[in-house]
Amino acid sequence: MPVPLVRSHADSAVLIAGGTSGVGLATAVAFTDAGVRRIALLGRNPDRGAAARQQVADHCPDARVEFLPCDAGELTQVVDAVGSAHELLDGLDVLVSSTTTAYRPDLLHRTDPADLERILVGQAVPPMLLTRVVLPYLQEQGGGSIVNIASDAAKVPTPGEAALGAAMAAIVVFSRVAALEAKRDGVRVNVLTPSLIAGTATAANVLRDGFSRKLFEKAAGQAHLGVAEPADLAAMAVFLGGPAAARVTGQAISVNGGVSIA
Repeated sequence: MPVPLVRSHADSAVLIAGGTSGVGLATAVAFTDAGVRRIALLGRNPDRGAAARQQVADHCPDARVEFLPCDAGELTQVVDAVGSAHELLDGLDVLVSSTTTAYRPDLLHRTDPADLERILVGQAVPPMLLTRVVLPYLQEQGGGSIVNIASDAAKVPTPGEAALGAAMAAIVVFSRVAALEAKRDGVRVNVLTPSLIAGTATAANVLRDGFSRKLFEKAAGQAHLGVAEPADLAAMAVFLGGPAAARVTGQAISVNGGVSIA
C-alpha cells in the first residue's frame, strides 16, 4: 500500500472557498500563521475579494495570495477557478469550503415552499461541486485534505431549520462517502459543524429579529464554553489540513462551545 502524501503547512498550497469574509477569511490568516505561503481565495464579490486578498497579504507579506472570482454553485466557474488556483499556486493540497447563502430560520409551515429548493441547492451544492472538482488533483498526487463546513443542524433536529438541516446533513453524508472512497488515494475529507458563530454576517442576520433571534439567543445561552468565533473554526481547519491530522478522515466535528453534544 503506497504511503499517502502529507505535506507540511510550509509546503502546502491551500484553496479557501468563501475566503473573503467570516470563517473563510479567518482560516486564510490562520493558515499563514501556521506557515502556509501559497493561498487562493474564492468568492463571488470581486471588491470584497480584493480587500480580503490584501488583508491576508498585509498579515503575511511573504505569502503568495491570490483571489479568484467564482460562484461556487456554478460548475463551469468552479472548474475554471480550481484549475486556475492549481496553476497559480503550483499545486493544490488543501481545500476548505466555507460557502454559505443568506438564510434565516423559520418554522416549516411558515416557509414558502418555493424556498425549499433554493435553500437545499444553495447550501449543499457548492461544497459538493468543489469537493468533486478538487478531488482528482489530490488523488493524482497521492494525498491532500478537504474540509467542508456545514453546521450542527446536520446532527440535531432544530425547530426552524428543516430545509437547512437537510442541506447540512447532505454535506456531511456526501463528505463521509467521499472520505471512504478517497482514502485509498491518501485523500482525507472531514466536515466542521458549528452552530452560532459570533461576528459573522450569518449571525447578524439570524439575530436581527423574530423567530430566528429567539432560537439563536437560546443556543448562545447553552454555549457554556463560549459562543464559537471564526478563529475557533479556523484553528480546526488548519489542524485538519495539516500533518497532525494525517489519520483523521470521515469525521464531522462540532465546534459550538457546548450548544449541543453531537
